[in-house]
Amino acid sequence: MQLSDFDFDLPEALIATRPARPRSSARLLVAQGREGSRDLHVFDLPDVLEPGDRLVLNDTKVIPARLRGLRERAGTDGAKMEVTLLEPQAEGTWSALIKPLKKVREGETIRFSDDLSATLEAKAEGQGLLRFDLTGDDFDSALNAAGAMPLPPYIEAKRPADAQDRIDYQTIWARHTGAVAAPTASLHFDDALMRALAARGVEISYVTLHVGAGTFLPVKVDDVTTHKMHAEWGQVSAQAAQAMATTKAAGRRVIPVGTTALRLIESAARETGAIAPFKGETDIFIYPGFEFRVADGLMTNFHLPKSTLMMLVSALMGRERMMALYAHAISGKYRFFSYGDASLLLPNA
Repeated sequence: MQLSDFDFDLPEALIATRPARPRSSARLLVAQGREGSRDLHVFDLPDVLEPGDRLVLNDTKVIPARLRGLRERAGTDGAKMEVTLLEPQAEGTWSALIKPLKKVREGETIRFSDDLSATLEAKAEGQGLLRFDLTGDDFDSALNAAGAMPLPPYIEAKRPADAQDRIDYQTIWARHTGAVAAPTASLHFDDALMRALAARGVEISYVTLHVGAGTFLPVKVDDVTTHKMHAEWGQVSAQAAQAMATTKAAGRRVIPVGTTALRLIESAARETGAIAPFKGETDIFIYPGFEFRVADGLMTNFHLPKSTLMMLVSALMGRERMMALYAHAISGKYRFFSYGDASLLLPNA
């Protein structure tokens, strides 16, 4: 299984830099079974799902992890630094990408605002370890004031994050702070859609997976089976696990919204083969040949060529089926990636 098996040509004009408005007006490519597809919109989702189906939603909350500041050094005017927070560490520090890393030394301070600064404690593997001068609610408040939303690289290359992204790049049910990337399939949901789903009898469960910047890392090996996934922290509560188990026992479908929710619930089923409560890090890598134990489908956006997410959807639907669906999406001018349109993949429908 080669990396080239998951490659395709995508016109740059199809990379979305702003989301659809309203959120649920985004297009939805519905693929049921082995053949055919339907061109719908996200607001049609209640008509596609059945009463008793259960959507699994990731309630992580994206932090404004992109910071710009000045390195402080005696006798100099300082150097401009760009910092992207990656994840908090057990000892109260943050791992971070720092550009340019070579221009800051261990022990030096980077000031981001009058209220927020951080000291570089260490460098390792192209990253820095930062200790901020604030903690708790004070840190959260200062970060919210100084930071910007960490848009994916393919959007940042076209435009900087702005105030509107603080709304657009966050789900309407975001609750648990910790992600540095959004669970983007969930960005299509608005209050009107949630009401329509409830009226249809569609059930909802929430899980938490703090999406890391590693979700954008390229695969660097030709043999994809040797790729090592990044780890992300997640939790499936006992209540959510029981609800999913009940749904499956009743013969109804469990459909995660987003690859993050799917990876988490499949991680929670690895030990016993059935969904169970889970709390901790997961580095599960899903590619063709994977045995799905919980997910009966997936709602997800359109992904990067040669990405682990392209491998995941190919595991669910089959590689040839996915390549055909993507060819249809490209010819139909669907919008791709984080702010783009969505697909609903139902392999056994």
